[in-house]
Amino acid sequence: MSAPSPHPSTEGLTPYPVGLLLTGRRVVVLGGGQVAQRRLPALIAAGADIHLISPGTTPAVQAMADAGELTWHRRGYLDGDLADSWYALVATDDPDVNAAVSAEAERLRVFCARSDDASAATAWTPASGHDGGATVAVLTGDPRHSAALRNAIVDGLRDGSLAARQYRSHGAGVALVGGGPGDPDLITVRGRRLLADADVVVTDRLAPRELLAELPPHVEVIDASKIPYGRFMAQEAINRTLIEHAKAGKFVVRLKGGDPYVFGRGGEELLACTEAGLPVTVVPGISSSISVPAAVGIPVTHRGMTHEFTVISGHVGPGDSRSLVNWEAAAKMSGTLVLLMAVDKIGAIAAKLVECGRAADTPVAVVQEGTTAAQRRIDATLATVAATVEAEDVRPPAVIVIGDVVNVLGAAR
Repeated sequence: MSAPSPHPSTEGLTPYPVGLLLTGRRVVVLGGGQVAQRRLPALIAAGADIHLISPGTTPAVQAMADAGELTWHRRGYLDGDLADSWYALVATDDPDVNAAVSAEAERLRVFCARSDDASAATAWTPASGHDGGATVAVLTGDPRHSAALRNAIVDGLRDGSLAARQYRSHGAGVALVGGGPGDPDLITVRGRRLLADADVVVTDRLAPRELLAELPPHVEVIDASKIPYGRFMAQEAINRTLIEHAKAGKFVVRLKGGDPYVFGRGGEELLACTEAGLPVTVVPGISSSISVPAAVGIPVTHRGMTHEFTVISGHVGPGDSRSLVNWEAAAKMSGTLVLLMAVDKIGAIAAKLVECGRAADTPVAVVQEGTTAAQRRIDATLATVAATVEAEDVRPPAVIVIGDVVNVLGAAR
């Protein structure tokens, strides 16, 4: 969809709308900041062979590189970087670099999008959204106008009306929004609506990252990612960020993976904001502790098999003085145990459970990147899970399920 542009820099330019099929094709992205962080998930989902050129990145972009979703060249731009490319996205804060990349793209006839100057680009990134199997892309030359039209169309598709709802502005305050386990379709309707109204979004690495691409361009996105055993934003800094922006008159959405109150430190953020005198809205999210097992066919409870399930943080393992878990009691329970943040501690946890009475042949399932395109399930027992996790190179995030329910689907077959 395109429309006459009210934006001065693009006045008189009429784009030709087209959908690019980039699977396996080389795409070069210059810059590793917020713009790249927003645009990369869609390129990854398209299956592009992405080469990111930037001396540094946000933690979320680094996590994409660490996961092998793109190739990160840790340096500045060099002439020749666009060779054999099909598409380029320029998102650096250096106008000279942006101009040089545009010039190379023009020479090589590579379509090039620029975040700093749409009038100097040969391609525009549309405001895009998704509903079911439909992708909605809007081009107007004015990013805010495009985003507004996109929102109206996508909202209409979702509620069946195809009519724009009147925009209702929120006053200053904070919303703690649970984004669900990873699939962007699993955020609640209320969470998605609040996200669309945000002035500032403070997001986690595990929050549904595709939703960031749907935000209007004026929305400030603050990366509060915590990479396991790597870069992170301290909780005190996150609290200050929420408070400072809300007190500046902004509506702030704290977008979290899963549910804010299930090992999400939502309670800490709620207390900090309320003590600062700020109104806070809490939107529950679908917790990975139940949704990820469900996604691979594991019910955490099953009639005649278990009457309870226990969700345990494995962030600190048995024997650690900081642990608040009664592992002996957990071992003696007959129900399902669901472990979060436990990948690197699973050997010690499994040994402790067996030591305290749980059978060594108890079934275990490890589900990595649950509900996302990268989801995979690995099966083991308490006796073998440590070696299996190491052999399969399992990395966080992963949910570990312990109990007879692991085999329910297999038994049904």
